[in-house]
Amino acid sequence: MIARYGLSMEVDDEMVADENEKNALQEIVNNTKLSEQYHMVAWDIGVMEPKSPEDIYKVHLIGSQGAKSSSLDSARQNLAATFVNAFVNAGYCQDKLMTAISDSSENLLFEKNELGKASAVASLGMIHLWDHDSGFAILDKYLQSDDTHVVAGALLGIGIVSCGVKNDYDPALALISGYSTSAASITRIGAILGLGIAYAGSRKDKLKSLFLITLSDSQAPLVDLVFSAISLGLVFVGSCNEEIAQSIISVLKNLIKAELAEPIIRLLPVSIGLLYLGKQEGPKANVVKVSETFDEIMKEVSKTFDKIMKDYWDVTLMSLAYAGTGNVLKVQELLSICSKKEGGSHQGPAVLGIALIAMAEELGVEMAVRSLEQLFKYGDYNIRRAVPLALGMLYISNPKVDVVDTLSRLS
Repeated sequence: MIARYGLSMEVDDEMVADENEKNALQEIVNNTKLSEQYHMVAWDIGVMEPKSPEDIYKVHLIGSQGAKSSSLDSARQNLAATFVNAFVNAGYCQDKLMTAISDSSENLLFEKNELGKASAVASLGMIHLWDHDSGFAILDKYLQSDDTHVVAGALLGIGIVSCGVKNDYDPALALISGYSTSAASITRIGAILGLGIAYAGSRKDKLKSLFLITLSDSQAPLVDLVFSAISLGLVFVGSCNEEIAQSIISVLKNLIKAELAEPIIRLLPVSIGLLYLGKQEGPKANVVKVSETFDEIMKEVSKTFDKIMKDYWDVTLMSLAYAGTGNVLKVQELLSICSKKEGGSHQGPAVLGIALIAMAEELGVEMAVRSLEQLFKYGDYNIRRAVPLALGMLYISNPKVDVVDTLSRLS
């Protein structure tokens, strides 16, 4: 359970006296053999055979719509294929699109737009998920590229390979950290997010120091500030770290009005929300302190923003703080926000908040689905477009037939 939730824990002599047993338990906690075991299960149930995006699309079943979709420009088709291929072959270390390509066809693959290149290389991290040995060996050659987007994709890929797997030598930190101050913006973003994903939940102090330097730099570009905040949220998820929360609020206070209007700013409440993920209902000894700290942060935020942005922050922070708690009163509060006729950009996050709060418990999920059906029928555009994503969140790794049918119809 500790390994699955990505918690950092050292197995010491007090817990286990026998040295061999201690090492074996530490390997389990560190997910050291996760990739190996995953492959064994995949072979046993016969799903190791690589699948292509076409196997998933089932274009032959779509009929006339298939011809329409082929008119999409090839760059977008390639990008879609990259993501589908990465997810359907995640962790298998083999596929028919990326790991199977020869050097001559590799040039063809990279004849796409800049972010398409970054996505293609980063997808190798998903295909080699949890396998440090093969993943690092494949991605290392892309770090030598002259194309900054290819390098950024490789850094993100290294982060994905390392996600959830701990190693005493910290190879991901050694490989990525030097690029976090690169001259190219896209490379810095790849490095920052790569570190955030690789060390999610680890609460590593080295990374806190690294990212807080960026947050305190008044000359740092906005994207660097936002992605550093998101990575801090990932690394210190659920930690209620006041120092980090106050640093992110300080960033907000120093932004000019034009910067506050940028869409990317909406990731900042997510970063603070991650620090308090599910903690509003924490252990009784801590709940008062967590609540007080959280209330202080909400007040600080209120001073910085106008009403529209404040509503957006309030909903996002509350949804993440109560995630997985099944708190019925908070779900009702979010439903009430969705029913207001004046609308607003905070109604979309309110829909996602309903799913986040209800997702941990079966009865809550069923009630949330009924509410989402009503919202989809009668809500405005801001609300309706969030419903498919909310349904997906409620049924992660649980492909219930009627939900899949609903999502198919909507797509």
